[in-house]
Amino acid sequence: MKYFGFLLVFLISLVLAVGLSVNLGQIPPLGYLLDPSHGFWQNSYSEDDLAQQEIMLVGLEAPVEVIYDEALIPHLFAENQRDLMKAQGYITAKHRLWQMEFQTRAAAGRVAEVVGPVALDFDRMQRRKGLGYGAEMGLQYLKENEPEALSLIEAYADGVNQYINQLSLAALPVEYKLLDYRPEAWTPYKTLLLLKYMADMLVGDKDLEYTNLRYLLGETQVNKLFPEMPEDNDPVIQMDQVWDFIPLKVQKPEGLVYPDFSILAEPLPSPEEGVGSNNWAVSGSKTKNGHPILANDPHLGLNLPSLWYAMQLSSPEYSVKGATLPGALGVISGFNQNIAWGVTNATRDVRDWYAIQFKDSKRLEYRYNDQWIQSTVRVETIEVKGSVTFQDTVIYTHYGPVVYDKSFKAKDPKANFALKWTAHEGSNEQGTFLELNRATNHKDYLEALAHFSSPGQNFVFASVEGDIAMKVQGKFPLKWPKQGKYLMDGNNPAFEWAGYIPSDQNPATLNPERGFVSSANQYSVGPSYPYYVFDDSFEEYRNRRINSQLASMEAIEVEDMKRLQFDDYNLHAAEALPVMLEMIAADSTREYSEAETAFLDTLQRWDYYADPDQNGPIAFDLWWSVLKEGVWKYLDQEGLPIIHPDNYQTTRFIRDYPQDSLFDDTSTPQVFESAKDHIASSFVIAAQQYDSIRQSNPEMDWAKFKHTSINHLVPNFKAFSRQGIYTGGGRSIVNATSERHGASWRMVVELGKPIVAFGIYPGGQSGNPGSKFYDNLIAPWAKGEYLDFQLRDASSKNNSLFYTILKPKK
Repeated sequence: MKYFGFLLVFLISLVLAVGLSVNLGQIPPLGYLLDPSHGFWQNSYSEDDLAQQEIMLVGLEAPVEVIYDEALIPHLFAENQRDLMKAQGYITAKHRLWQMEFQTRAAAGRVAEVVGPVALDFDRMQRRKGLGYGAEMGLQYLKENEPEALSLIEAYADGVNQYINQLSLAALPVEYKLLDYRPEAWTPYKTLLLLKYMADMLVGDKDLEYTNLRYLLGETQVNKLFPEMPEDNDPVIQMDQVWDFIPLKVQKPEGLVYPDFSILAEPLPSPEEGVGSNNWAVSGSKTKNGHPILANDPHLGLNLPSLWYAMQLSSPEYSVKGATLPGALGVISGFNQNIAWGVTNATRDVRDWYAIQFKDSKRLEYRYNDQWIQSTVRVETIEVKGSVTFQDTVIYTHYGPVVYDKSFKAKDPKANFALKWTAHEGSNEQGTFLELNRATNHKDYLEALAHFSSPGQNFVFASVEGDIAMKVQGKFPLKWPKQGKYLMDGNNPAFEWAGYIPSDQNPATLNPERGFVSSANQYSVGPSYPYYVFDDSFEEYRNRRINSQLASMEAIEVEDMKRLQFDDYNLHAAEALPVMLEMIAADSTREYSEAETAFLDTLQRWDYYADPDQNGPIAFDLWWSVLKEGVWKYLDQEGLPIIHPDNYQTTRFIRDYPQDSLFDDTSTPQVFESAKDHIASSFVIAAQQYDSIRQSNPEMDWAKFKHTSINHLVPNFKAFSRQGIYTGGGRSIVNATSERHGASWRMVVELGKPIVAFGIYPGGQSGNPGSKFYDNLIAPWAKGEYLDFQLRDASSKNNSLFYTILKPKK
């Protein structure tokens, strides 16, 4: 049955690959694929079937023991740090080689090499954003400033390469066989490239969209529609925090005005609205057992193989366990014998755009401070499978690379937009996690965070000593108010960043009186913080729901924290829907159709919980989508890329300013439309949509409607994906599980003695679709269940799935 299932999966994938041959490039040789000795048949296995008792590795100083538990989570026991990192590289590659290599290909802009011309524009964008350049700067920084960290990264790379070098053709991951290419050697550069890839996934900007809105509406209207601080601000660092430092001075130059641009360019993709991460820690004063409890659930794209790889790393100095990132060293979110930590995205504007004026078409000089200065030319050679090699000329200014120009996504032939981004600068994010892995207290935690530059993250902390803490950490530009919100004039030095906020002046708190710390991608601070804080995508619902729950809870237990991570309460609906229903009810003359009556009844009976078996979330989602689109459609003019106000601002305008002129449809000058008119018209449309869904599928519920899917990294490999996961939640809900995003890792740790820990993620430890460990954790994850994640010691090898020892090869 096992082989039949894998054959079926493979045949479906092959049919898809052939059917989509334009997208995937050349189809691999079928003789090779069907070869019983080397082809896909050899990938139909589970790792425990092929367990090796001994593996020889060159360069180990002492044996490393590896104990796999029943979920295929490896527990590594080494005698020194370098052996531990070498072993981590080897074991990670053994289970996730294709994933880690493919992700670095994506970061480097080298996907077209294996899938063909369809990826050429993607590759060009990756290179023009400067991810490879940023990794090069990071490697140079390590060589000059952090040789010890670089040495450990080299040990990890050596472990990966020793696995690659002994990898037989038969054991080659199936994706290599389907796409017909072979793994390359791993290098420290690739580890740094992977970390830049994560920075790119977690940062966004709307500078070009805001510039267009300013051109269309004027800055006064932009400020009205997009206020920089929400009215219900419930920040990461508690509002009453006292800042005990003297801030650096930064002031907008007198008389400086933004250029009046309108931009026809395709903006860079940004993180999806309403999707982010949660973390929090509660002090022992609020828990039943008197110990701090920490929770973390980063919300990212749901993919297979899973983004995370669970692992324990032990040496004589420490034992750490949690979620690792295949290709990077150490544990990213986890705990050791003394502390626990986790991360969420600290959304901050660290990418800015500058309009560049070149001297001539050669672009070898550009205007700065009314003088011509020299640019740098970087030729990017992109290999394209099944086609000719493409060479892309990218111009670098002192700001950064010129991403948009006449040859790439700028419709105006005179447009040249350069990107300045903190990820382009040398830094040592890897060092942060290596030091957190062995940290013992709050002081160690702060010292570890000092290495971290990009992307900005909210690091939560708890310790067995009883401390809880939060720090918003990153390399944040020192800006005057509104600097970088719009496209800036690259000729004017007044638009340059004034430097960076000192790391020790980044927002932080230790043991606040309220008894908890938390973050959910919201605004970082209250108005008393002396530096300008801006981003276009601060969250405004999950944070308030989490904080209200934590504030009201006492005698907290681990199970309470699990339930809060899986909380399906839709605070947005709870605030918006009563206003919408009230406006509908205000029209006493209205007569409802049968479909509208059923629609209204569904909404009125809903308790605002987006549980998988509910219908209320479907009805609200339909109505809100139609309503919001109708309210803001007047902004979509002249074909310029723009953004709409978010759900929080839209709700606020409907509730507090229903007669505002922003609701008036200028295409009907004889009638003045109010929010009530938009509510009424959108209600009719949404009721019809809801009735159509119910007629065609009476069994439809929220889980089926939402259709959460966990897709393979190659979208065309649909047979290696999992569609229609039955689970609740949604955007801006604590359980932020939408169609393609959700909790990529859930962890809850109680910092007692011994430490009690639980974790889960949506996938499995194996990257092999033919393994029973490929997706075995999806079902429990979807139900809100967890694995017992306690630390293990080397004596537990008799109670394990299997045991392997890595021995020094003479």
